[in-house]
Amino acid sequence: MVVAVERLITSDILKPARYLGNELLAVHKAWDTTEIRWVLTYPEVYEVGASNLGHIILYNILNAQPRQLCDRAYLPGKDLAAKLRETNTPLFAVESKRSLTEFDILGFSLSYELGATNILEMLDLAGIPLTWRERQGGRGEFTDAQSSFPLIFAGGQTATSNPEPYADFFDFFALGDGEELLPEIGLVLEEGKQAGLSREHLLLDLAQIPGVYVPQFYDMAEDGSVHPCRPDVPKRILRRVATPIPAYSIGLVPYVETVHDRLTIEIRRGCTRGCRFCQPGMLTRPARDVEPDKVVEAIEQGMRATGYNEFSLLSLSCSDYLSLPAVGMEIKNRLKNENISLTLPSQRVDRFDENIANILGGTRQGGLTFAPEAGTQRMRDIVNKGLTNEELLRGVKTAWEQGWDKIKLYFMIGLPGETDIDVLGIAETVSWLQRECRGKGRKPLNFNLTISNFTPKPHTPFQWHSVSTAEFKRKQNLLRQEFRRIKAVKVNFTDVRISAMEDFVGRGDRNLGKVVRRAWELGAGMDSWYENLDQAFSAWGSAIAQAGLDWKYRQVENGEWNLFHAEAPKDREDGENTQLLAPNSSLPTQDSALRTHSLDIPFPWDHIDTGIEKKWLQEDLQRALEAAIVPDCSFEGCSHCGVCGTDFGHNIVIESPAIPKFAGEFVPNPTKAQRLRVWFGKQGNMALISHLDLIRLFDRVVRRAGLPIAFTGGFHPMPRISLATALALGATSSGEIADFELTVPVEVDTFREKLAGEMPTDIPIYNVEQIDLKASAATQLLESAEYLITVAALAETTPIQWQNWIDTIKAKEELWYEQITKSGKSQLINLRDRLFELELVETHNSIAESMSSAIRYLGSYRQDGLVLRPEQILFMLETVASVEFQLLHIHRNRLILGV
Repeated sequence: MVVAVERLITSDILKPARYLGNELLAVHKAWDTTEIRWVLTYPEVYEVGASNLGHIILYNILNAQPRQLCDRAYLPGKDLAAKLRETNTPLFAVESKRSLTEFDILGFSLSYELGATNILEMLDLAGIPLTWRERQGGRGEFTDAQSSFPLIFAGGQTATSNPEPYADFFDFFALGDGEELLPEIGLVLEEGKQAGLSREHLLLDLAQIPGVYVPQFYDMAEDGSVHPCRPDVPKRILRRVATPIPAYSIGLVPYVETVHDRLTIEIRRGCTRGCRFCQPGMLTRPARDVEPDKVVEAIEQGMRATGYNEFSLLSLSCSDYLSLPAVGMEIKNRLKNENISLTLPSQRVDRFDENIANILGGTRQGGLTFAPEAGTQRMRDIVNKGLTNEELLRGVKTAWEQGWDKIKLYFMIGLPGETDIDVLGIAETVSWLQRECRGKGRKPLNFNLTISNFTPKPHTPFQWHSVSTAEFKRKQNLLRQEFRRIKAVKVNFTDVRISAMEDFVGRGDRNLGKVVRRAWELGAGMDSWYENLDQAFSAWGSAIAQAGLDWKYRQVENGEWNLFHAEAPKDREDGENTQLLAPNSSLPTQDSALRTHSLDIPFPWDHIDTGIEKKWLQEDLQRALEAAIVPDCSFEGCSHCGVCGTDFGHNIVIESPAIPKFAGEFVPNPTKAQRLRVWFGKQGNMALISHLDLIRLFDRVVRRAGLPIAFTGGFHPMPRISLATALALGATSSGEIADFELTVPVEVDTFREKLAGEMPTDIPIYNVEQIDLKASAATQLLESAEYLITVAALAETTPIQWQNWIDTIKAKEELWYEQITKSGKSQLINLRDRLFELELVETHNSIAESMSSAIRYLGSYRQDGLVLRPEQILFMLETVASVEFQLLHIHRNRLILGV
């Protein structure tokens, strides 16, 4: 059943275009022609989820499968969530507008330790029981009949790392890369559906697929370890590994601005640098380069298909993709005349050189981010960063010499073996870099620093380490005092409360399921957003206490929940207050009894086979204590971590092709060979697109159509497209105007055909005219506007009354209205002077619409502020009728330009 969302998705909610499901390149398959219907649900707001590359890739891959359909859903904003609950409307998929309960399978991305509360919110809004036991009837037993609820699964980094805290909520987990795994799951579901398998047999079949973990077939032991409870499932579940396919990255061009509002193409998956704190690096081995030709082809095709003006190359370590300068320069040369810019995520500063600077620089030079991680050479060796002070200075100085005045740096505090000297080394390093990057005529080099708190992650050598919350606060205060003396530096610190929560949940076992649920019930959600931190911390703290686990959380807060904590001697001068101990140290438990530990104690995630042997992690931890570096096995000898083999493959490193000669930066073409004026409409769902989103849409449409648009000059050249005026969100129109300036004359009919061919159907092109190059812009010529508004009276009325009110308004010479200016001052204006025509078009006499009427008016609409707005027509009606009215709809018939 299709959910009637037209009454929910209205202009009174924030960014209603989030929920339309009509993006460019969205795939709309016929419901009745498919056997298995998926929903990929991203448990974050649309702007985050719709731009997530993994979300886009898997959506495209699933829709490429025969007899299978994939729709999407996102965490609704608080305003829409309230509407859904008030109207008892289930959460729906954005494309089909069907309730999530109608689909066969729902997949959630779980990429953050505290993100499960958002998942529970979505399940609750969808009317789906939160746990697998509840979905099976409350007894935890399987029935012969298939459940009426879809299968619920999770994938993503957190799900792969340690699924146990979330095991109560999911029927299964998809571990590792999903490109090959999800289609295999789809085939098993299709066969099981056709055979009428019970839910138990279906899940049992799924459990035979490498990479699928069905937690209800496993039990937790007293020590937190997990073991099969039946003989026909594997003891350890393999993480899946797939080869990136760039072509599947092209898709979903949202109408609203997203957090990554650009084309993103993956160039390398996996990282073998071996940073000992880095979970993604450990969970994505081996490293796999994408063929340079395929990257270039995907970018060129993607930019033409999407109309984006920016693209990003994605990898955990882009600088380790040897073909980066060649690929970047090839694309920059090919798209030189289209004002395209390239962005990269955080890069290896030791590999940053003039070649990379050339592909990043230009008229739209993007930001630059490096991650030294630690402030001293000793600490960088302990974490195996593989970065020397000389390499750090060379990379930063290269960026400064190439024109960057601001650089973002990432550091961490709380790493194993860290002393106060190492902490203060962060400030000393930044000050040193500033001193080395000074020159005549140049501003001092500005730094934007993010200093995060180290949080131990499963499957890393540092998974046995913790730092107390009090110690984090002390070290943050040390740095705050030190940075007060350094100018041109902005410092951001991670909230220590949330870091402790992430640690507690991320390394937890199945006992935390009740904590996650209770935290959601107490209001936790959107916990990674700054404005929600206080509420999230309160909810999680209360949930932990109510579960009787506050003693265990205090161990995290005190830095005791690890094998290597002991109280430091109080006379230490270097400020170090954590000490790495040898195996068999002791740890206080709830009853204060001493419990013997070793590096071999079981973890809740030991049954997840990531390919890296636990013994190797133990050995690498010992190497960390000795500050010993392990080389990058992609470029030097094997580190013997255990990944490479038949299950996970091997490193694929592709030598770089020759770097093309730099063809020069984009130079805006100032030529104005032709001006065209376009009349267009804004109808249907596109009425919920904001004015700024409409401007971005026109830019992308012109790019996709290949029209020779002119650009402005300056540091940020913009296309010369000028909309006459904005239209209120939710209002429709059949009379909008936009001016276009071209560098090369184009036949009017050709221009119209190309423009209309790339426009959404709800933005029709009515007319295109060529105007004089020296003619005034439409926005300067605006004189008046004609509207058709639908108005409801909140009292019983008759058509005669409506006509009398219209006549009374027309007969008056003065109707005074108090207006508040932008400066906050009050002024009286005569609305009657701004009203030129007023007409009652029709009244609706049906029972449902007995009190509404359609009114046409022509009023002043000048850019100097002399505007008659639809809301002011209601004021006139209320003045003469002494009745309260409601504005139901606004339609702008036309804009009238002066001579």
